[in-house]
Amino acid sequence: MYDKALAHFKKRDPILYKASIAVEFQEINPATNHFLKLVRSIIGQQLSVKAASTIFSRFEKLFPKGKITPESILKMDKEKIRSCGVSYSKIEYIKDLSQKVMDKHLDLVNIDTLDNEKVIERLTMVKGIGPWSAEMFLMFSLARPDVFSTGDLGLKNAIKKLYKIDEISNEDLITISAKWSPYRTYACMILWQSLDNEPK
Repeated sequence: MYDKALAHFKKRDPILYKASIAVEFQEINPATNHFLKLVRSIIGQQLSVKAASTIFSRFEKLFPKGKITPESILKMDKEKIRSCGVSYSKIEYIKDLSQKVMDKHLDLVNIDTLDNEKVIERLTMVKGIGPWSAEMFLMFSLARPDVFSTGDLGLKNAIKKLYKIDEISNEDLITISAKWSPYRTYACMILWQSLDNEPK
């Protein structure tokens, strides 16, 4: 699909297409464990990629064979989780996520059958998961090809740099990104890589 996206950008947006030539790209594939992706996303919020990776690695080691499940998180003492560097607020968030999955208030098994708006609606019921985290889930867990996040600072900075814009509003972002549809996720990947700060 990336080749189709590039052909679309070449026709609709030469500036983005030129940026795409300078980056390396791997096709986006759906995740096999949506719950784990969300846990990792919560733990990594407001952290650098390196710090998030280090803390999540410690977190994984708290569980036998690294098997992280809603049940195992709910059973684990919060002080034990805190010991690996996860903040108390994030512990509350991942426990809330685990409880909602256990109670079937959040169905991650069939979430891929929902449209983007419904996915965002369901995920943002969980404490600590806002629109940005839900949009990243759409991109990196469900591999939806046409997602753009107006709340992502990296995307804003990349667009300002590429298009030589000093200030940019959400309306501007929506207007600029509209021409990338139906491949806005791929555009985001190019933009993040142009700044070398792609979310992991």
